[in-house]
Amino acid sequence: MKMNPVVHFEMPAGTVHKAKGHGFGERVIGVKKNLKIFKPRHITVSINASADEVFEFASNPENLPKWAAGLSGSIKKVDGDWLAESPMGTVKIKFAEKNKFGILDHDVTLPSGEKVYNPMRVFPNNDGSEIIFTLYQRLDMPDEMFAEDSKLVKSDLERLKGLLENNKTSK
Repeated sequence: MKMNPVVHFEMPAGTVHKAKGHGFGERVIGVKKNLKIFKPRHITVSINASADEVFEFASNPENLPKWAAGLSGSIKKVDGDWLAESPMGTVKIKFAEKNKFGILDHDVTLPSGEKVYNPMRVFPNNDGSEIIFTLYQRLDMPDEMFAEDSKLVKSDLERLKGLLENNKTSK
């Protein structure tokens, strides 16, 4: 059997081309695209409350105004959608379905219609828990704005920690 040599070549995404084989089982192994990724920052806070307690509180949209100042001055359910008043105007928030894995991911649809995905998790840390929020620096976001957003998210998570830990001591 005649073996064909491996040929490797790259072309810019969107280049029109015609591939012609010789009937010896040639195939395209993969296509490389020019992918753009956002710079991530993982912001985490330890909380002296169980992961279940943190999840139940943080996954309830009605609790957002108590701890997520950067996102919600108020929130209400309208026609099945959660709408929150934010510094940017009215935003729509869609949360991950309730789950046993501590996934608190949510999409925020801005007044412009742009949708921002926000990964968030809570998981056990011995008798307490860790909450982690991944903040992405969008391609058009200046470093100073990313740093400020990071501080705001950290402040929100610290506020959540305070609410849950103070609630625990007042029981």
